[in-house]
Order: sequence, then structure tokens, then C-alpha cells
Amino acid sequence: MTAPKPRIGLICPADHEMFGPVADRLRDRGYAVEFLEPGVELSTDRLDALDLLVNKKVRWESLHALEYAHRNGIPAWNGYVASMVFFNRLSQLGALAAVGFQVPDVHPDKPDGDFVAKGFLDIHEEPTLNGDGDFYQPLLDFDGIDHKYYAVDDGKTVQTAVTRFESKLFGERAFLGRGTPDPAVERRLARLLRFSGARALGVDVVEVDGESHAVDVNPATSFRRTGLEAALVESIASAVPR
Repeated sequence: MTAPKPRIGLICPADHEMFGPVADRLRDRGYAVEFLEPGVELSTDRLDALDLLVNKKVRWESLHALEYAHRNGIPAWNGYVASMVFFNRLSQLGALAAVGFQVPDVHPDKPDGDFVAKGFLDIHEEPTLNGDGDFYQPLLDFDGIDHKYYAVDDGKTVQTAVTRFESKLFGERAFLGRGTPDPAVERRLARLLRFSGARALGVDVVEVDGESHAVDVNPATSFRRTGLEAALVESIASAVPR
């Protein structure tokens, strides 16, 4: 009798430009992959049938599914604990500082000069320039470019990539091309994965007077334009219990 294929549930649109091909490669390797609709509460029966839960959307419903998986012994790639750390913007900053990143100061009230307003939770709330928020950070004196770093633990090593975008604080985010990862940032990213137990993360880094400052972490990032498809396949496959 043929053993059933390990089942991977992916909270993500089925037509995602990165995770659609990743799912196809996983199927080619003998896994049964199903896409789970983001933004809806998932039934416990559907979650109980999985060998691995993978989340690609920062949503309350995703966090509920990850919590259920955590409490009921269902393995997850970027599980509940890592998601709890990084869905909260203040614990994001603490984790980044703990692995050696410089991070912006935090103020309960609007500081003098330009500032970035943020909500405590990184769920449906975008940072705004000189707006209202739960807390405030002075606007760093950077060149308006976000260096979006991505780190993936493929089960053996941590692979990284960086893309460059115009900062969304100043208008439409335009893609400026791939960048060359800074080895010092790569080392901090690897420590961040180990610290949190995450398998993959995205970290926004800006340059201030030649120094790298980390400003955000995303535990459910898109990985678009990174070339990390193979690393993601290996990473997810290595998280499936043997």
C-alpha cells in the first residue's frame, strides 16, 4: 500500500508569483500542497489534516491558525512563536537590537521634526510619515531607499538576497533592482532566524551615514524578485517531519 503524501497547507493565493512555482516544485518532489485562502478562519478539520502549515499572509486569521497548530502539535514553517514576535512592532525592534542591528528610537508622543507613526501591531497598519500612531520614531536621515533583505534557512545554510525599493513613506514604492548583501547584515539575519526559530524572514534596512539600521521585520513576506525559489522549496521541505 502506497504511503500518503505529506500534506502542506499554504496560506497564500494560489496564483502567487513566487509561492505558486514553489508549490509546483514541492508537488514534483512528492508533497501534496493545498492553498488555503488568506483572511478567513480555517476549520480545525482542515488544519488537523496537515503535516505542515505555511503562512504567507500577515492576518489575524493566519495567527489563529498558527496558534491552533502550535497547541495541537501541527508543525509550522514560521510558526506561532516567531509570528507573535514579529507581528508586534515593538518586539520586532527588541529582536533586531538583540542580534546587533541599530534600530530607530521609540517615542510615545510625536517628536520634533519629521517622524514615522506606527501601530503596535503589524497587521493591516502601514507606517505613515508625520501621521498618527500608537508610537513614533524620528525619521532617519537616509536616502529614501529601502534595502529589503531576505533570509531563508534551507535546512543546511541561510541563503540571503536583497532588493532595493523607493521608500513607501514618500509615495509609490518603485523597484530599483537587486542589491549586493552586506556580510555584516547577513550575519545578523542568521542570528535573527536562530533567535526566533523562524525559517525565513524579510527585514527592511536603510543606510544612515554608512551604517545599517533595521526598521521592520516581515515573517510572511513575498520574496518577489529575490531568486530564492529553490531555497524556499528546500526550507519548506526540511520543515516537514520525517
